[in-house]
Amino acid sequence: MDLQRGRWMEGVWAGAGRSGGNISHVPQHSDSDSDPECASLPSSIPSAVPVTGESFCDCDSQSEAFCGSLHTAHRGRDCRCGEEDEYFDWVWDDLNKSSATLLSCDNRKVSFHMEYSCGTAAIRGTKELGEGQHFWEIKMTSPVYGTDMVSGRWGREVGVLPGASVPCPLCPPPCSQMVGIGTSDVDLDKYHHTFCSLLGRDEDSWGLSYTGLLHHKGDKTSFSSRFGQGSIIGVHLDTWHGTLTFFKNRKCIGVAATQLQNKRFYPMVCSTAAKSSMKVIRSCASVTSLQYLCCFRLRQLRPGSGDTLEGLPLPPGLKQVLHHKLGWVLSMSRQPPAPSPAANGPEPRRCQRKRCRRT
Repeated sequence: MDLQRGRWMEGVWAGAGRSGGNISHVPQHSDSDSDPECASLPSSIPSAVPVTGESFCDCDSQSEAFCGSLHTAHRGRDCRCGEEDEYFDWVWDDLNKSSATLLSCDNRKVSFHMEYSCGTAAIRGTKELGEGQHFWEIKMTSPVYGTDMVSGRWGREVGVLPGASVPCPLCPPPCSQMVGIGTSDVDLDKYHHTFCSLLGRDEDSWGLSYTGLLHHKGDKTSFSSRFGQGSIIGVHLDTWHGTLTFFKNRKCIGVAATQLQNKRFYPMVCSTAAKSSMKVIRSCASVTSLQYLCCFRLRQLRPGSGDTLEGLPLPPGLKQVLHHKLGWVLSMSRQPPAPSPAANGPEPRRCQRKRCRRT
C-alpha cells in the first residue's frame, strides 16, 4: 500500500476514533465530476489513473512510467515547451491562498498538498482583472488524475454507510484539478477539509475541470475533452465584450461565459490531488484598442497559419512591435481542436457552447 493511501486510511480511522467511532468528522466528499448513476461500476477498489495523450508537446519528460502507485513516477527534467514569455502581468498571490499550497519559480508555480490531501486547496493571482483584454496560460506540471466519489451500489459494496457522505477508507480520495476565474468573494480556504470542485460552486466563479466539465452556479456542463500533464490551458477574459474563453494547447475550445462586462475577477486554480502542481507560463493584458481589434481580426482571417503576420506587407519593425505587445492574439487558434482518442476515456457529450468568436 502506498504512502498516500496509507496516510489517508490513518487519517480516516484516527478521525473516527476521536469522535467515538463516528466517522462524520473525516474529510467530506461534496460533489464529483462523474455520473453516480453509471450503469457499470467497478467491483474492486480503483486506482487513480493519470490522463495521458493530452500534452502540448511530445517531450520525454511528459512520458511518465508509473509503478502501480498513486504518485510514484520516474521523471526526466521539467519540460519547458511553450514557456517563451519572460514578462508576466501577474503571478500567484502568496497572501491569498489555501494553507495547503507552496509557491516556487518566482511565484509562478503552485504545488498543492505536499504530503497528502485532506481537502481542496486553491489560490488566486496577484492582480484583479478589470477593463481590457486579459490572457493567461496554465501548464499542468504534474500527473493529472482522478478517482470518483464513492457512491451508489459500489459505495455500499466497499463499506460506505448508507447516507454517509464520507470516503471509503481503502480508497484514495477523489481528485479535482481546475482552472478558472472568481471574484474577491470566493473563499479560497473554505473547503480545506472537503473534496470538491471549488471553482464554479456559486455565481462568483467559473471553473474548467480536468475532466472537461465546466462548472458554474453548482451546475456542470460537458465542455471539452480531458486535459493532463503537459497540457496548456489558456484563458481569455474579454471585459469589453464580456466573454470568457478557454483554450487547450493553444486551440480554442469554446466560450464559457458571456455578459461579464463591468465585472472584476481574479485568475484562480484549485486542486484536491496530493503532490499536484500548475505553473503560470503566460499572463498578459492589453487595452481594447484598434490595434488589438485589428490583430484579432487578422487571426480570424488566417486561423491556420503559424505566424499570422507572415507574408503580410508590413514593416519588420511593426511586426516586431505587434508580436511583442499582442503575440498571444496572433498565436491563438480560433478553431476547436480535434476530438481526443477514445482510449483516454468515453467521448464527452455534445457541448452546447458558443463558437470561439468575438460577439
